[in-house]
Amino acid sequence: MERLNVWLLVSAAVVIAAIASVRIAHRTGLPSLLIYLGLGLVIGEDGIGGIQFENSQLAQQLGLIALAVILAEGGLTTNWKNVRDCVPAALVLATLGVAVSVVVLAVAVHALLGMDWRSALLLGAVLAPTDAAAVFSVLRRLPLPPRLAGILEAESGFNDAPAVIIVMTLSVAAGPLPAPGNIVLHTAIELAIGAAVGVLVGPAGIFALRRVALPASGLYPLAVLALAFIAYSGAALLHGSGFLAVYVATLMLGNARLPHAADTRGFAEGSAWLAQIGLFVMLGMLASPSELPEVIIPALVSGIALVLFARPLSVAVSAVLVRLAWNVRLPRNARLTRIGVIPWREQTFLSWAGLRGAVPIVLATIPWNAGVPGAKSLFNDVFIIVVVFTLAQGPTLPYLARFLGVTSEGEARELDVDSAPLEELDADLLQVRIPSGSLLHGVEIFELRLPANAMVTLVVRDGESFVPTSTTRLVAGDQLLIVVTASQRKAVERRLRAVSRRGKLAGWYGERGL
Repeated sequence: MERLNVWLLVSAAVVIAAIASVRIAHRTGLPSLLIYLGLGLVIGEDGIGGIQFENSQLAQQLGLIALAVILAEGGLTTNWKNVRDCVPAALVLATLGVAVSVVVLAVAVHALLGMDWRSALLLGAVLAPTDAAAVFSVLRRLPLPPRLAGILEAESGFNDAPAVIIVMTLSVAAGPLPAPGNIVLHTAIELAIGAAVGVLVGPAGIFALRRVALPASGLYPLAVLALAFIAYSGAALLHGSGFLAVYVATLMLGNARLPHAADTRGFAEGSAWLAQIGLFVMLGMLASPSELPEVIIPALVSGIALVLFARPLSVAVSAVLVRLAWNVRLPRNARLTRIGVIPWREQTFLSWAGLRGAVPIVLATIPWNAGVPGAKSLFNDVFIIVVVFTLAQGPTLPYLARFLGVTSEGEARELDVDSAPLEELDADLLQVRIPSGSLLHGVEIFELRLPANAMVTLVVRDGESFVPTSTTRLVAGDQLLIVVTASQRKAVERRLRAVSRRGKLAGWYGERGL
């Protein structure tokens, strides 16, 4: 019992230290994963903690579960309106782009470092996917246009699945390398199964959660997380991609109008943070600092080849394919044709913003656990590449975005609206948070022009609540409580979002079409 209490104390202290370090990461622009990896190294076998952890099988299993939680949070918090037009480009980057990156990096390390083809292809497959946690943590602080941010978010959500399949296929230690055609066919089948499971679980969960009035609001987030793991394990049992199933299912759940949706997103965000902390600390403990110096040069050569050649080529080839596909499909639709064009400035940013994080390190445990010769050295290579190039790329992204002119400072922020059903009154209670940058700032309540069956009953500002009047002026940071009949709920949400995007004039004239 005493040993358990010691472990609980150490674990809680690590979590508190990791949470405190988020502030440092936010100020410096570094992805917090670097600090978490550092904590793992400090408490690991070569650090002051002296904790020995070399179980690659356990690390792989826990790592895949943690990645599923992180992907679930990514799906739940991704706005479908922002990524809908970007999905074709993101899918091409996540499939063809991954393949191009794998091949280019494999050829480079085979030629430059003399690495055998299996190890070279494994290194390419391990490093091909961008990391959802790293991308989300950095990009959501940047004022990027919705399309560019959407491509990066959707790509990082989709590209884990094909990379995992390729790594597992190549991690068969005995026998010749599988034929490229077999790899493509196997990958396509697993992706199709995963997508099908996600498409089944998502709508089924939406249907159930809309019709079952749970007795406590905290049960809704638990139900959504359970649905995410039903999608993951169901697809895995059917020999499909669990990662793709999770992302598709949670993307649908996160964009449906479910009770206590904001609470669900908050719970998912907290779960993802805990998964990231545990995952990165564990991976830091798994690494052996004494073994890292001997692979620094090969790792740097591989990382440079990835960042300067493999990733840019994968983006360029994907951009050409997307443009050709859109032009063939919709040659006369100017708006949609523009959607299919990725300008060179955006391609440059996409190339540099392909951050690597926990995903490559977790994937590197798969060949290690499978007993592939040289897999431990490959793990060390990947560990160094992630640390060094995340340190180089993460802090420079804001400056590169401004230099390339791909920022969008004036972009309106999405309005966060939560709802709780008032069953006996046939009404809903909406909780509205006004984010920084919203055009609701400065609008008086009567200018909202809400339907007759809706009323702003309370405003919470700076921790204090008051009952507003029709002339109360809203400010960023306010929280509003709005009571509305169930039949008018959607109209109220549409109205609030319209005003938040277009400002006061929409409050007076938007509904008249002037």
